[in-house]
Amino acid sequence: MTTIAEIFRNFAPEYIQRYGNDMPDNHKKVIEDIISCRTAACGTVIYECCECGKTHETFRSCGNRHCPVCQNHKTMQWLEKQLERQLPGHHFMITVTVPEELRPFMRSNQQIAYSALFKSSADAIKKFAKDDKYIGGDLPGFFGVLHTWGRQLVYHPHIHFIIPGGALSTEDNMWHPSRIDFLLPVKALSPIIREKFKDEMKKVDKMEQIPQGVWTADWNINCQAVGTADASIRYLAPYVFKVAITDSRIVGVEGRTVTFRYLVKNSNRFRTCSLDVMEFIRRFLQHVLPSGFMKVRYYGFMNANCSKSIEEVAALIELSFGFDVETQKSKIEPAKPLYCPVCGGKLKYIGSVLPYMMPPINNSG
Repeated sequence: MTTIAEIFRNFAPEYIQRYGNDMPDNHKKVIEDIISCRTAACGTVIYECCECGKTHETFRSCGNRHCPVCQNHKTMQWLEKQLERQLPGHHFMITVTVPEELRPFMRSNQQIAYSALFKSSADAIKKFAKDDKYIGGDLPGFFGVLHTWGRQLVYHPHIHFIIPGGALSTEDNMWHPSRIDFLLPVKALSPIIREKFKDEMKKVDKMEQIPQGVWTADWNINCQAVGTADASIRYLAPYVFKVAITDSRIVGVEGRTVTFRYLVKNSNRFRTCSLDVMEFIRRFLQHVLPSGFMKVRYYGFMNANCSKSIEEVAALIELSFGFDVETQKSKIEPAKPLYCPVCGGKLKYIGSVLPYMMPPINNSG
């Protein structure tokens, strides 16, 4: 099977030679890490068999959040934490997608544009949640996850927000539930998000770089009921640490053409897309996030700094609906232990040898 790492090993040097002067440093770092992942360059992990005592070594992962082979463990950790924090009752997913005219600007100004999209969307959701016509609670709680890609690796920035169906009111300290099938008016939400984003761009003096049509175009806002927290969190979990494309989708490389599989929306039949290898690398790298940028953000009572704990909010929801909070929770399957390939005994972790701990290679005679 052809992997992203193999494609980078074979063609990234040419890509860097062509475009290296204009490439961000974090793009070069991603290429370097993916090429090094699970090779001696990342060091080794040492295990010992509890039965036969034989030691086993395996190469370490690079840990880069854009590496297609390093994210499964992080996904499971995040999923387990969120399932522990899940709330009873109905939930919604709001997806905020920017118009196509804005995307070139966002791609060139990722740090400020992504942050502004998070802020404007979250502020608009809070504004409508406070309105008595919809929920009537001034302290909602929700989290958002940024995605930047479409199925063919095109640049398509959007945010998914998972929101419990209701909000807490600090005036009466009561949970104010929404309707089961309706949370907020998306047609009214769209222009509010757009105007708040516009205000953020004025603050950083970027208005001249944005086409005027952006401010009259409809911003695509979608809101759908997703049932319980368990269902919505499990649905979104694979996307939280997902990268633009995984190795399993690569069909192969023929000459300088990369072919990969993708699914069309509302279809289970795979199609294929073929790209010149330089274009494939470009599309992959345009989804690399700015260094240190947080692609998952928490708001209201889901923010760690909120004075109200998740447990307090859950208790208030329980009072409102009569739910047994404990029975709503579920666990993920624990990670399977590693076994000795010689005798089948369980392996225990001994230690890691990091690259800087390795002796230098002597290339003399």
